[in-house]
Amino acid sequence: MKEYIIRRVIDVSNYIIDTGSTVRETAKMFKISKSTVHKDCTERLNEIDRHLYKQVKKILDFNLSERHLRGGEATKKKYLKKRGL
Repeated sequence: MKEYIIRRVIDVSNYIIDTGSTVRETAKMFKISKSTVHKDCTERLNEIDRHLYKQVKKILDFNLSERHLRGGEATKKKYLKKRGL
């Protein structure tokens, strides 16, 4: 694996651990695709640093378990704004 990819994987992983951010938020921050963030954190990181992988996996699993709640809140806000409330 190329050095710049390893550096990006570690940087992305540390950012997720520090902020608890989602894949989408992380992708915006690093100006890369969501697919790249996901692949970095689920496949490449496991090969680079197993301990870091376990920490990131916990956060990603938590974000996944709350995804439907965040979506519901966003939809609620959207329609309240549309109604002018």
